[in-house]
Amino acid sequence: MREIINISLPEELNKAVEKTIKKEHYATKSEFFREIIRMWLEGKILRELAESRKELVLGKGKILKSLRNLR
Repeated sequence: MREIINISLPEELNKAVEKTIKKEHYATKSEFFREIIRMWLEGKILRELAESRKELVLGKGKILKSLRNLR
């Protein structure tokens, strides 16, 4: 199910969005913003994974022998 949200943009940002929509051939502004949010979420996940890898390298990780160890 989709939920409608409204955002307010300054004129300069709106022009940049419209220019990008035309240049990148997005069908709608909604499609453009959905793609931006997906990229943001993907980047967030990648940053969290990188942080976890750093912890493992520093010996702060924990090897789980079963899922019970997650508690």
